[in-house]
Amino acid sequence: MELLLSSAIGMLTAAGVYLILRLRTFAVVLGMTMLSYAINLFLFSTGRLVVNAPPILQKGVEFHTDPLPQALVLTAIVISFGMTAVVVMMALGAFIEGGDDRVDMPRADRLPADAAPADRASGDGDA
Repeated sequence: MELLLSSAIGMLTAAGVYLILRLRTFAVVLGMTMLSYAINLFLFSTGRLVVNAPPILQKGVEFHTDPLPQALVLTAIVISFGMTAVVVMMALGAFIEGGDDRVDMPRADRLPADAAPADRASGDGDA
């Protein structure tokens, strides 16, 4: 079970980092979401992987789960939702102002070839 959980956390982290490094804002939002899922799984796994164990100490029960990581996961879910909402609003504002969701592209390169300025069409330089 530990191998399955650790490989799932690793794959979510790798996919999240890959998507965050993309130049499209929608991919960045998806990457941040996947990375927050990986962090939530990691925090949840720190409370032990015990089946049918109570979250508090009781008499006669040897194993218990730690309730602190569960509380941290709930807090992390709220924080990641707020962070995702802020990034989506920033991406939406950039899309409305720029006309597309590319992150690192000069405005002259975003224009179609038939609507390009005269200096770009002649090859004199970048805008």
